[in-house]
Amino acid sequence: MTKSATRYHWQGTPTAEMTQSFHDEGYLLIEGFATATECDDLLARTKQLIDGFDADAHKIVFSADGQSHAASDYFMKSASNISFFLEKGAVDSDGELIKDKSVAVNKIGHALHDLDPVFDAFSHQKKMADLAHAIGFQDPKLLQSMVICKQPHIGGEVGGHQDSTFLYTEPQTCVGFWLALEDATIENGCMWGAPAQHHTPLKSRFLRRDGEMVMEPLSDGEMPICDVPLPAPKGTLILLHGRFPHYSPENTSAGSRYAYALHMIDGTAHYPDGNWLQRDADMPLRGF
Repeated sequence: MTKSATRYHWQGTPTAEMTQSFHDEGYLLIEGFATATECDDLLARTKQLIDGFDADAHKIVFSADGQSHAASDYFMKSASNISFFLEKGAVDSDGELIKDKSVAVNKIGHALHDLDPVFDAFSHQKKMADLAHAIGFQDPKLLQSMVICKQPHIGGEVGGHQDSTFLYTEPQTCVGFWLALEDATIENGCMWGAPAQHHTPLKSRFLRRDGEMVMEPLSDGEMPICDVPLPAPKGTLILLHGRFPHYSPENTSAGSRYAYALHMIDGTAHYPDGNWLQRDADMPLRGF
């Protein structure tokens, strides 16, 4: 029998029970956090951005498993830009689009929360700050953001991982704020997780070394099995501890599964120079 996720409903403020559940389980699923209008506005803005994207000029395919994108200068510069990455199934062997641009984008990142007014307004509102402080942030800083599209039939799998692998601080403070802009279901590739396994060590670090990006093992053992589905109706926010193991399968359904993911770190922690994501000097991290 498939295990069920613990669910809460947003009542306008975080509760002590929510905070305890996050620390115990490593995730917090809050239905009704965003209104339908907020989701529709973010989704409409996403589609406007895709309409304006020059797919011929930037044929960069995102590969979550092989990290083949990491050597791309375009990817590195996305830390301070709004950049577009294509689905593997949207291009042929020569890198030419075989899908309409509107259903070819895998994700958009990684500075939407600073550079786009619609995403900025949502990301910096009071209820986001209240949640961040409730789960223990002293000085929350908004590090990166992305829209993950999970396009119909070709939406790629995101293999099992821990977010702190890619967004590492000392001590580890990364938390993901993942918002369902559309219903995320088992059929269209919702997230799956491993509750309470954030208490285990970080498995690896993705970092810059000698001009290249490498995955450095940190602890022995396999990634815990992510056997709990986290289906999320539109407007649901899922908080993800930086060591919480999670993945999402490919989307083979006829519908998309758009989501907005924002990652925060604590400004009191050290952010190493070896992390892949390095913002331009004239774009310091902002809080609330």
